[in-house]
Amino acid sequence: MKGELKIRIAAIHDVPGITDIYNDAILNTTATCDTEIKSIENRIEWLNSHSKKYPVLVAVKNNDMLGWASMSRWSDRTAYDDTAEISIYIHKDFRDQGIGKLLFKKIIVAGKEGGLHCVLSRITQDNEKSIYLHENFGFTHVGVMKEVANKFDTILDVHIMQLIYC
Repeated sequence: MKGELKIRIAAIHDVPGITDIYNDAILNTTATCDTEIKSIENRIEWLNSHSKKYPVLVAVKNNDMLGWASMSRWSDRTAYDDTAEISIYIHKDFRDQGIGKLLFKKIIVAGKEGGLHCVLSRITQDNEKSIYLHENFGFTHVGVMKEVANKFDTILDVHIMQLIYC
């Protein structure tokens, strides 16, 4: 696919692509523990809940949505306002091409620039590529929540990883 890869702040017109990528992950992977597909309206509300402090970035090429990443509020309790949960999803046709690494790097920088202090991530036990990606960007292992998720009739452990900005 020719053209330049662009990573930028997500806009409302990106919501259909974001939704398609996320729904594919819901239906076919354990990368998310969501089990019900999301509507366009739901993802518009989700996008509107983000801000400079909690950004959403997209990776696009030739107007094709290749992936997205976000920093989302960890909790609605105000003492956690400087902590976010990171998410990253790459379109199934564009995985293993380095897009995730570029997008991950940009969302980490955007979180720091937005004023975050700590980033947390929940990663299911069978997602070694995601654990490796997080480790490469300085995330440390906090612990493993044993048997907390049930997806595709499989009980899953969930790893917690953390990055504290210096």
